[in-house]
Amino acid sequence: MDQSLRSCKRFVHLDLKGAPPRIGYLIELIQLFADLGANGLLIEYEDMFPYEGKLKVLQSTTQPPYTREEIVSIQDAASSRGLEIIPLVQTFGHLEFVLKHEVFRDLREVDYCLGTLNPHRDAGVRLVQEMLQQVMKLHPKSTSLHIGADEVYMLGHGDESKHWLDLPGRSVHQLFLSHVIKVAKGIRESAPKLNLIMWDDMLRSMTSETIKESGLVGLVQPMLWDYSPTLDVGNTVMLMERYKSAGISQQWAASSFKGSNTVHTCVTSTQRHLDNHFQWLKVASSLSAGIKLQGIALTGWQRYDHLSVLCELMPVGLPSLGSCLQTLLHGGFTEEAQKKVVEILGTVDVEDIERLSSSFAGAKLAELIVKLTSLLESAELRHFQNNMFVRGWFTPYHRQKKTINPLIAQQIKTQATIILDDVESQVQDVRGEMRLLYSDSTVQEWVDQHITPVLEPLHNLSRDIETVLNGMGLCTESIS
Repeated sequence: MDQSLRSCKRFVHLDLKGAPPRIGYLIELIQLFADLGANGLLIEYEDMFPYEGKLKVLQSTTQPPYTREEIVSIQDAASSRGLEIIPLVQTFGHLEFVLKHEVFRDLREVDYCLGTLNPHRDAGVRLVQEMLQQVMKLHPKSTSLHIGADEVYMLGHGDESKHWLDLPGRSVHQLFLSHVIKVAKGIRESAPKLNLIMWDDMLRSMTSETIKESGLVGLVQPMLWDYSPTLDVGNTVMLMERYKSAGISQQWAASSFKGSNTVHTCVTSTQRHLDNHFQWLKVASSLSAGIKLQGIALTGWQRYDHLSVLCELMPVGLPSLGSCLQTLLHGGFTEEAQKKVVEILGTVDVEDIERLSSSFAGAKLAELIVKLTSLLESAELRHFQNNMFVRGWFTPYHRQKKTINPLIAQQIKTQATIILDDVESQVQDVRGEMRLLYSDSTVQEWVDQHITPVLEPLHNLSRDIETVLNGMGLCTESIS
């Protein structure tokens, strides 16, 4: 049984750039995280932070950001349960929520990539420093800060970067490291004791000598992220040993409990995420004594980036989260671990809705989403275009020629209407429950992204049938 992950900090990642919960529900969630075994929160506010001054433009326009008082209440709720808070503020990549604004357009590395900051502009460094200062000022008790720096796409492709790289001996690795170090040193000037963390993916292809010679060592600690259920234990251990040989002994891990399957997933698979944690347990137990594992962040992505579709909502991810936290606590998904999750949530798998407890925050919504998703994924709905009547009497040829057997038209319309009415009834139930936990804009976005595209072919088919029948001087009512 592994000891190193059992004893280290377990941070639940709150990705608030999509479906940010109403503050009352968020406070309930924090209590639940603690009950399930968390002792920290990694909070990524993005556009839900109440930025002030010239940064006010960064605030969400689809719903009001959390107020300063609400952010204090989040910290109070966490503190009351012994949960440490680490804010996460992106400073290089994934800055879509900043660089999408016209006022910051000239700070992009390349104009068509909204996520990557141009590392050559002093204004860009000042911008991220101001973001960091505003966030940390509102988190005076936090002793650590995550500065992001993952997936810095298109770095080196901008004109200024190309010019910089033309000089002999310069590389994209050095370009990346110089910006991160500049940001980190700027933070250290005003907060010398603040512990800084960064995502590690941009470091993975670097040699230990490159990292060691850069000046990064002692400034920032890497958080290695891998969300795969088949995480390569050997390669991950080798990577962590390489960071250690560069002089970085304090390292972090990042697993996943939701939001890392496919970009549009609605229902979380507990087993997939448990498998990811089993692999991380193997990694932790294989590390040499010189590596000091500081903690693990269980990521729960709500979007892949600022502009992508919503991933699974938090309520459907809670059984997975509980199972993963308890697995870390017990060194495996033991009977004891399962018993604890079942005691709080009723089940370890959100799809087991018969056993899902109705007592935890968001349980009703989770149940409704699972039922609705099952209907949306049914063969009857997904493959309606392939049923006998549509394939036989209303093919694209028939639509083009605007002809149909009226009797068959009624059959198709009746079947489509039954399905659509059933879905709409369940959607209304989901809307009602979701509004209790999320803003109206989130509810509408979720429906538009996950429901509307699935139903659109049926609606189009029904409209086309009506058009053809009207052209024939008939309507479905007259032949019913």
